[in-house]
Amino acid sequence: MEIKWGNVILFIFLSFIWGSSFILMKAGLLGLNAFQVASVRIIASGIVLMPMLYKSFKIIPTNKIPLVFLSGTLGSLLPAYLFCIAETGIDSSLAGMLNALTPIFVIITGALFFKNIASWQKIIGVLIAFTGCISLFLSQANLSLGSNLWYLIFIIIATVMYGFNVNLVQKHLKGIPSLQIVSMALALNAIPALIVLVYSGFFKLDFQQNQVLYSIGFSCLLGAVGTSLANILFYILIKNAGAIFSSMVTYGIPFVAITWGYIFGESVGWMKLASLLIILLGVYWANRNPSPLKQ
Repeated sequence: MEIKWGNVILFIFLSFIWGSSFILMKAGLLGLNAFQVASVRIIASGIVLMPMLYKSFKIIPTNKIPLVFLSGTLGSLLPAYLFCIAETGIDSSLAGMLNALTPIFVIITGALFFKNIASWQKIIGVLIAFTGCISLFLSQANLSLGSNLWYLIFIIIATVMYGFNVNLVQKHLKGIPSLQIVSMALALNAIPALIVLVYSGFFKLDFQQNQVLYSIGFSCLLGAVGTSLANILFYILIKNAGAIFSSMVTYGIPFVAITWGYIFGESVGWMKLASLLIILLGVYWANRNPSPLKQ
């Protein structure tokens, strides 16, 4: 499929939006706690996509609604909390780098839970990516195995959920338009997010404080743009340019996250960059199309 300039611009814009999500989480955490930032994010995304909910209920079969809800839980709700909790202890740029592991966990969860065949090429790619992940962990300044490791594990768990969700959608929700899945999934998951928000003490905050208002604004922006709009643009890109080109957003996101982290004074050393390149090499190797045999 021919790649047009409009699709390239959309690709860059999407990489910028998703790559900026990590620094927006950090900004939200200045005046809110992790549970509040994640809850506001999901609620805002659900509200933005609410106009599409009626059509989603008409299109999606009733017996598939629980799976759609599960898709939203694994693909958005729980990872939102895990990433925010992790960013209370690590840099946003590091979180963006580790997010690049998602395609690797698509392969692993597909093989473990969905009976997808993993070729030697994919296995080698997975091993390369995890080598980069270990290197990335060891590259941290003031390394503390007891604390830093847990924050990294939270992000790895989130990427496992992303990977599982991709396989879930492909296997059980394949015939349903993606935009309808996203709108229903986020709208339904806004309900448990609202419950968490109530019990997080959000409504006891002093809303006259500028820092609280700024953090709420950043969290809403994160949900409305970083979740809702980004998903809509992603599906447009898939439709216009194909899945292979669209999936390459994975390679752009970490570098945007690193740039924002550098601008706001986060430590980005050569070893972290080298580790990221190893991870991306593993992702590329695991997902590349093998060359056809010459006849």
